[in-house]
Parts: sequence; C-alpha cells; structure tokens
Amino acid sequence: MGALAVGLTWWATDGEAAAGRPAPSSPVRHENTPTSVRTPDSPAPARTEPSPPPHGRGARPDGPLTGRVVVIDPGHNPGNVHHTTAINRLVDVGTHHKECDTTGTATADGSTEAAFTRALATELDTRLRQLGATVVLTHRDGERAFGPCVDERARIGNRAAADAVVSLHADGAAAGHRGFHVILPAEVVAGAADTRPITGPSRELGERIVARLARVDGSAPSNYVGGGSGLDVRSDLGGLNLSTVPKVFVEHGNMGDPRDAALLASPAWRAETARALATALHDFLL
Repeated sequence: MGALAVGLTWWATDGEAAAGRPAPSSPVRHENTPTSVRTPDSPAPARTEPSPPPHGRGARPDGPLTGRVVVIDPGHNPGNVHHTTAINRLVDVGTHHKECDTTGTATADGSTEAAFTRALATELDTRLRQLGATVVLTHRDGERAFGPCVDERARIGNRAAADAVVSLHADGAAAGHRGFHVILPAEVVAGAADTRPITGPSRELGERIVARLARVDGSAPSNYVGGGSGLDVRSDLGGLNLSTVPKVFVEHGNMGDPRDAALLASPAWRAETARALATALHDFLL
C-alpha cells in the first residue's frame, strides 16, 4: 500500500491485506504480516484517539452529504519505520492477535505506501467536505508519531458512528500483478468481532467503489485477486473484523509493478481516483 525510496527492500504490503497473495520478489508486510525490528525506537509519545468533530472541517452546510459521517483511514503511518517495537506489539482482532500496525510497502524507487495513502486521503477529504460530509481521519500529518494500531483504527470509525469507512492502501505483490481490488469483511463472530450487521452494506459500498474506480483512466480490477471482480472477502483483517459500521479496504494498485507504480505516483491519476471514491461514497450514502 504506498510510495517512496530507490533500492528499498519490500518492507510491507498493507499489513493486513497481504496474506494469501502471490509471493512478491521480496518479503512484504501489512497489518497481518509479521515485521522485524529494523531501527531503534524513539520514546513512544502518549497516544490519544482522534474524536470526530461536531462538523466536517470546512464542510458545506447545505451539501448532499450534510449530516453524513465518513471516516477515511490512510493505511500505515510514515513514522512507523522509526517505531518498530511499538508497531510490532500484538493486539486482539477478535479471531486472533496480530501486529499493531506495519510499515507498509514501497515502490522500487522508494516511494512509500504511507505517503501515497496520506496524499490520497487529503484529496478525498477535500472532495467529501465539498459535498457537505463530516469527515474524520484516523490520523493526519504530524498528529502522531506512529500508528494508530489496527484495533484503534476500527474504534475510531465505531465511535464516530460513521455511515461509511474507507481504508486506503496500495498492494505489494510481484511485477505483472496489476490493478485495484476492494477488500470486504467476511462474516466473523469471534471474541470482540461480529461483522454480521455490516457485511451487506460493506459489500454494497465495495461494489460501488469498484464500479467507479473502473472508470478511472489506467485503472482496472486486479488480475491476481478476486477473479476479475475487483472484490476480495477477508476474515483476517482486524480493521474489518472489529468494525461495527460499513467498512472496506481499497488496494489501489500494486506498488511492485512499474506500470501501477507510475499511476500511483501521478497527481492527475490520484485526483481522478479521489473523485471516483467520493462519487461512490455519495452514491452509497444516498
């Protein structure tokens, strides 16, 4: 999931979303893939979970999405690489325990997934506010040194009573594997996880996102996940398992493929993708 550094080893894909994917040329790490400590940690700052604002930042008071709450979850955090001990801490995701977070993946030239998801989240935030939505981000630039953990990300959406949550990522598979896919929650009832109320609306949200992303120039459903449908159902992702509101993960392309990497690095493509996501959310919410 991401964008940044030449010769950088594949540090991760979207922690949770990488399992069961075709093996990349080097190891990848996302929410569900173990990470190894590579750099010393600086002292961990006190962590607080952002609360939803009473009104969206700069949201139109009379827009079509006025009164609707959307949570945007930019996958990973650029600071995770400096806090490997903290992000390797195990958290309960209902079905099992897994790493708090991961570093995310990167392109061959070193562009990181975390940088990509931050940039796309900023564009999507602006577009949704223009439609009148109240927008909550799980983390913003400079807000926290690392994380949030995957369970905390889910709680942010739950506490906000979000009408929809979109977690933004990019994949980290081998070259030749191309395209986007949307990850939907499987029906999971285990520990603190009970996704039964959200599987239906999450699928509807995911289908609308696939339909809109397929219209973005250069984009197409994944040729290695979902059998061409652009959809994947997972039961191992804590961010989905612990959600009580409609939620999906979007893998916007494969950073391990040079053609997909070029798209992910394009400001024009990113703007068009943000427009497609906002339109899909508009269609779903109305």
